[in-house]
Amino acid sequence: MDDPCASLTDGDLLERLQDGDGSALGGLIERHQVALLRHARALVGDAGAHEDVVQETFLKLLERPPVLPDGVRGDGEAERAHLSSWLHKVTRNGCMDTLRSQVRRRRREEEVASPEAAGRSQAAGSELAEERDTRAAVERGLQRLPEDQREVLVLRLFSERSYKEIAEITGKKIGTVGWLISEGLQALAGHLAPLIEGRLSAQPVPRAGELRS
Repeated sequence: MDDPCASLTDGDLLERLQDGDGSALGGLIERHQVALLRHARALVGDAGAHEDVVQETFLKLLERPPVLPDGVRGDGEAERAHLSSWLHKVTRNGCMDTLRSQVRRRRREEEVASPEAAGRSQAAGSELAEERDTRAAVERGLQRLPEDQREVLVLRLFSERSYKEIAEITGKKIGTVGWLISEGLQALAGHLAPLIEGRLSAQPVPRAGELRS
């Protein structure tokens, strides 16, 4: 069965949403959800909180859909870019709220936890699980980066956003975005180096006869 939303632009779906057609939300979710989940997961982790943030983003879209500027209407790509920027900004704000809540909760837990329990928790958290999947290893390395580097790298590598779009979403200057991406890539390479070296050292050393074959 053909998707009735396939021939509609994001602007068309927004207009329907503003007119009270809730079914238009499904089309917008299908188009933007994956990128928003990646963005949120990079900021708040993969414990389910990122899904809650994105769900809240789409609820806000349903309650108060943005109005496209006159210069954007009628251009499908421009409409999509404008709405995507709005959705990413809402998602980012939701992540910041979630992170602040997580910090407050951890502080309360640390206040009641014994030093021994805290030490065991820190040791368990520092252990690196062996990962064979390259993408999983990259995402694990991203979680170890500072928040600002992690966010711009996810938007650049996974969501394929331009420097200009990343600057608009994060509120940073384009030059700052470029510097954060450069620093983040270098740091990420450093985090992945032990994994790569470990894989190489785990491989059996070929015999002389095998080298000649």
